[in-house]
Amino acid sequence: MRKIIEIKNITVYRGPRRVFENFSLEIALGCDTAILGPNGAGKTTLLRLLSRELYPVASDDSYVELFGQRQWNVWDLRSHLGIVSDDLQNEYAGNATGLHVILSGLYSSIDVWDYQRFSPEDTERAERIMETLGVASLQDRSFAAMSTGQRRRFLLGRALINDPDALLLDEPTSGLDLKARFQYLDIVRGLMRIGKTVILVTHNIHEIPPEITRVILLKEGKVVADGENAEILTSGSLSYLFDTPLQLVRVNGFYQVLSGTLGRGDLPDIRIV
Repeated sequence: MRKIIEIKNITVYRGPRRVFENFSLEIALGCDTAILGPNGAGKTTLLRLLSRELYPVASDDSYVELFGQRQWNVWDLRSHLGIVSDDLQNEYAGNATGLHVILSGLYSSIDVWDYQRFSPEDTERAERIMETLGVASLQDRSFAAMSTGQRRRFLLGRALINDPDALLLDEPTSGLDLKARFQYLDIVRGLMRIGKTVILVTHNIHEIPPEITRVILLKEGKVVADGENAEILTSGSLSYLFDTPLQLVRVNGFYQVLSGTLGRGDLPDIRIV
């Protein structure tokens, strides 16, 4: 099967700190995956490697490949891998309108610029995406005036305008209220159902929808567990991952964590795993 990501034996520094040493990871197209880990596990470093903002130490026996290639320019990569991150959202704290946020994905730019040209077909595609994401009424609103949930939808639309094979989502519901969180997750679930491969990078258990089939646990720059959803997500594995006693509960395919000090008798009508 075609691989989205193939990382082999890389070592990566951020400043003087070594984040990864002899780190390897593979994710195949069609394998909806969650990469779960606490703060400091290496998630942000991994994201920046995949967005080509950061590179590993040069070595003959190490490499990072995306869709089978080691060298990419961002304009070609965007049609294969759409990335939505907190860093990207922070860069957009300005007067870009909703429509321009989505169209800017065609140039991988922040906002649109006078030298950029968009065809009527580009605009029509952006309008269809806004309809699908439920934000068509906001196309003329400035990004700075939107709620966090609305901003996340427009950034997702920015990634989708290139019709990528896969989406890489960084803590997609962080900062959203309950309604916005579940609305956003419903959109992501719908994308998976129509064939978009989704990779979630997060420390939030509740962000992992039932369609995710593979879970990778990342701790201190190392993969400490990797496998099927039900096999990897247990109270014991998460207690180890986050260095605190936890109880994992599952309801309708979704997961949530509770303090490990609660007794099982305190949790009726839910499944502790």
